[in-house]
Amino acid sequence: MTALSSRPSPALRLDGIGFAYPARPDLRVLTDVTVTVHAGQRIGLIGENGSGKSTLLRIAAGLLAPDHGGLHRPAATGLLHQQAPPDTAATVGSVVEDAVADVRALSGRIEELAERLAAVPDDAAVADAWDAALAEAELTGLWSLDARIAAVLTGLGLGALPTERALTGLSGGERRRLQLAALLLSRPEALLLDEPTNHLDDDAMDFLARELTGWRGPVLMASHDRWFLDAVATGIVDLDPGLDPDGAGGDRQGTAWTGGYSDYLRARERVRRRWAARHADQEEERARLQEATGMEEGDLFHRSTSKTEARASAKFSADRAAKTLGNRLRSARTRLDALEREAIAPPPVPLRLAALAAPAPAAPTTAAGTPAAAPGAGVLIRARAVAVPGRLNAVDVDLRSGDHLLVTGPNGAGKSTLLDVLAGRLDAGSGELEREPGVVVAKLGQHDPRPHGAGSALDAFRAALPHGVLTAAQNGGREDVPGPVELGLLDAADLRRPLRELSPGQRRRVALAALLASPPDVLLLDEPTNHLALGLVEDLEAALAAWDGTVVMATHDRWLRERWTGRRLALPGV
Repeated sequence: MTALSSRPSPALRLDGIGFAYPARPDLRVLTDVTVTVHAGQRIGLIGENGSGKSTLLRIAAGLLAPDHGGLHRPAATGLLHQQAPPDTAATVGSVVEDAVADVRALSGRIEELAERLAAVPDDAAVADAWDAALAEAELTGLWSLDARIAAVLTGLGLGALPTERALTGLSGGERRRLQLAALLLSRPEALLLDEPTNHLDDDAMDFLARELTGWRGPVLMASHDRWFLDAVATGIVDLDPGLDPDGAGGDRQGTAWTGGYSDYLRARERVRRRWAARHADQEEERARLQEATGMEEGDLFHRSTSKTEARASAKFSADRAAKTLGNRLRSARTRLDALEREAIAPPPVPLRLAALAAPAPAAPTTAAGTPAAAPGAGVLIRARAVAVPGRLNAVDVDLRSGDHLLVTGPNGAGKSTLLDVLAGRLDAGSGELEREPGVVVAKLGQHDPRPHGAGSALDAFRAALPHGVLTAAQNGGREDVPGPVELGLLDAADLRRPLRELSPGQRRRVALAALLASPPDVLLLDEPTNHLALGLVEDLEAALAAWDGTVVMATHDRWLRERWTGRRLALPGV
């Protein structure tokens, strides 16, 4: 069953939006952004972490007032927050019923009007009101509301949750999916979605894709999910200043592209090549003009100071040549001045993740300092029938040096639990786990570091480094490990900013930098692409594919999983 907004919906328009947070008026988040989403369109917002995607959605929802620019949105516009605080007093049932309260109220209204019509059957006003209420009930799906609720909850993997379950007893992923379910059930005219696919498995993502492709109103969605953008988006708006599909280049923020993510990639690459070619032609012409003006000036000086006057014809020729060279020189200088005024900037270079360094080979020893016997040929970690009651069924796995292992399974199958067990953060309730002595294991969790106090991104990076690893600032200027800037994960300006001022994606980069600065023997990654900009995700994939260390990854990123070339471990549901 597909939910459609009940009436034809007006367009959502953001015109020339500019915004800076009051705490940092010098740091503009959005500059002259214009986006129009017509009814039936599904526009994907993409851009670097911190480019203003969530901010633009909050402005579109009316939660933030722009510094300048205009906003026109349908009266009923719903927003899915990227990180919404849970209502500690709410239950699953109360959240659902709040979402459908307006539709439920129609039932009482129809009953009331029916009673009045029975009492005064000739009252035209009551009859008209009753007809209008029946039409509204048909449009809003009152007669199939309970079936609709069940379909949405089941589609998002929440069908088995008891209605009396408190939100405080749900996982972060369950709360997030319940928030999405409530938004779909509330039937807004326009949808604003901030990372809607976070915590969705394949079935839930397929369900959401069907919902959105049948939505009649405008949909504006910020997403880092490439598969989802490819399957659902009818257009892409890139908030990174730079490539302009209408010309060879530019520096606009909020550039619109037609089609899904694959269409965007192809079109963007064509524009980038065209821009790069124009810039290369310009630089070639600049070098030629600079060389020409320099050579001609010397040549002209030599001719004008010549002392050879033996023959009048020679002087005439020299004067004529001087005049010609002077004209060429002035023409070259004029062209060079015009070139400087209308210069084409080089194509923008986004942050690029530096290649991962090879992990230091483990030197396993026993407590006595003698070489240790490995649990198996090249096996770094061996798990036998490892299980955690209620969270992870018994599983066997061997991790060898250089293994790249993708852990798959439905929500609740225990992917994160398995990674915690392998990392030594969680004791297995049963089974055996052997780790070769000296093997260094590190894990990136699902959630970015939460800000505390006024600490900077650099402070958080230093605090997250493995014990004994020093940054250059802590070690007399000597570079022990690269920092977030050297790794291509953060701009220098953002490194000193308070962590609380950074976007979730930027905080995610800080945690990733601490992990990659001194790569372990075994790298455990739990949803590593969450909140990361698309370009960085592709860089991370390439860096991991070329890395000779051991990687274990759990991810809902369908684009990544469909292109995975390493081993796979499928976990059954608990």
